[in-house]
Amino acid sequence: MATLRDVLNKISAIKKTRQITKAMNMVAAAKLRSAQGRMESFKPYAIKFAEVLNHLSSLIEPDIHPLLGKKQAVKKVELLHFSADRGLCGSFNVNSINTAEKWLKEKKSKGIECTLTLVGKKGKRYFSKKNYGVTESYVDLYGKIDISFVNKITSGFVDRYLSDEVDEVYMMYSRFVSVVQQLPTFVKLIPVVPPKEERDQKDSEFSEYLCEPDAQELLVDLLPKHISVQIFDAFLQNETSEHASRMASMENASKNCDDLIEYLTLMYNKARQAAITAELMDIVGGAEALK
Repeated sequence: MATLRDVLNKISAIKKTRQITKAMNMVAAAKLRSAQGRMESFKPYAIKFAEVLNHLSSLIEPDIHPLLGKKQAVKKVELLHFSADRGLCGSFNVNSINTAEKWLKEKKSKGIECTLTLVGKKGKRYFSKKNYGVTESYVDLYGKIDISFVNKITSGFVDRYLSDEVDEVYMMYSRFVSVVQQLPTFVKLIPVVPPKEERDQKDSEFSEYLCEPDAQELLVDLLPKHISVQIFDAFLQNETSEHASRMASMENASKNCDDLIEYLTLMYNKARQAAITAELMDIVGGAEALK
C-alpha cells in the first residue's frame, strides 16, 4: 500500500503544479494583451517617422552629419542587448543570449573589440560572467519605460560614437511575430541607415513634404530621435515577446501536467487492481486449503 500512497501523493503534487501553471498562463495572457496594445499603438508613429526620415535622407548628401557617415575602420562595436527580467518563458532567454553570443564571437574573430549595454536581468547575469566589457546595464524597466529615459540611452550611444569610443552600435531584441513565434533581430543603430520603403507610383504622390526649416537642418534634429524610436520600439517588442513566450510555455506545462496525471492515475488503478487480485487469490487459496 505504500506504493499506492506514493502515487497518490505524486498525483496531488502535480495537480497543485497544474493550478500554478494555469494561473501563470492567465497572468501572462493579460500582460500580453496590455503589452501588445502599447506596441500596436506605437507602430503607426514609428512607421510615419521612418517614412519622413527616408524622404529627408533622399534629398541630401549622406556626409552632412557624423551619424550618417560610416567610419573607414571598424575596431570597436557596442551591442544593446535585450533579455527578460524573469524566467519561466521557455527558450526565450536562451535563444536571445545564444544568438547574441554567436554574433559577438564572430566580431571578436575578426579582431573587433565588443562592449555591451544590457537590458534585462537574464542577460546581465549571463554576460557579467563572460569576458565582455559591460558599459551599462538596466533591469526592471519593462512596463515602466518612457521616451525620456530612452533619449538618455540614445545620447550615451551618440556621445560615445562621436568621441570615437565606438565605431558602430547595434541592437538585438526579440521581434514579436505571433504568439508562437518571436525572432531574435539585429538592427544597426549607428551609423544611421535610413529605412527604405517600396512605394508604387500612386503612393509616391503623397510622399512629398514641405520642410521648415530646410531638409538638412531638420534631418540633423531627427537623427537622434530616430535612434530613440527604434530603441523604444525594441522595448515594446521584447516585452510583448516575453509575455507571449511565457504564456505558451505555461500552456505547455499545463498540458504536460494533464498527461502526467492521466499516466499516474492509470498506474494507480493498475496497481490497486493487482493488489485486490492478490488478496482475492490469498482468500481463495486459504479457502481451498481448508477444504
